[in-house]
Amino acid sequence: MNQSGEITQEALDSTQYSTASIRQYESVFGEDFVSPGGYEMAVELIGKMKLERGSRVLDVGCGLGGSAFVMAREFGLIVDGIDLSKNMLALAGKKLSGYQLAKCVKFEQGDCLEMDRSEYYDAIYSRDVFLHITDKSRLFSVLNSLLKPGGKLLFTDYCCGEKRWTDEFSEYVKDRDYFLHTFPEYVKLISRAGLTQVDHQDLTDRFIVILQTELSKISGLDLAEPIRLKLAQSWRGKLDRAGSGDHRWGLFTAIKAS
Repeated sequence: MNQSGEITQEALDSTQYSTASIRQYESVFGEDFVSPGGYEMAVELIGKMKLERGSRVLDVGCGLGGSAFVMAREFGLIVDGIDLSKNMLALAGKKLSGYQLAKCVKFEQGDCLEMDRSEYYDAIYSRDVFLHITDKSRLFSVLNSLLKPGGKLLFTDYCCGEKRWTDEFSEYVKDRDYFLHTFPEYVKLISRAGLTQVDHQDLTDRFIVILQTELSKISGLDLAEPIRLKLAQSWRGKLDRAGSGDHRWGLFTAIKAS
């Protein structure tokens, strides 16, 4: 954590996003992805933005670049990806070179809270990243400033049910340094930043189905048995937390006022 309470690059890269951990996540989520639903979910969500070809998109927490590559290849979009993790971007950069998409996809290492590109993007997209950010009010204010008038925001994120949480979920959130909100809290934060037409969907039931599919996949992965067992234990924990109602998964959309 830095002095403002935000997680640092060093903390991320030495724990949850070590290179070995990233490779393990990718083996479960699918090539180029480190978020639930992998490629199929990315295509579905990108399609929901209904952007014209050539639109410029900011992918916040771009990870291994999977969504950025899909946006460029299949939707004809111009994408800037930003991520705090140097480990993620080292791997994403190699993939970008191999895919020969450098004309329409660029990656940069940095903190999205420090971005200053007034009214530059037609859309902002993010997958399960904002859970790492403490100051959500500042986050949505910055994102609003980056969007062109009429620009679109779409993101998924881990959310939570109302407290009191189970002890297991409370310990999980503390251990991961997550900063979670309920759906209504998120809607208020987005609206207060000046964004309009704020909407949300509870995708927790979908999340559970995805987790079950991924858990079935883990047993067949070409990984050392201790790693497979650890991954399976992690996914069962996610299923238990989602089933209890503590761990929720949300999709949020909004528009910058014209």
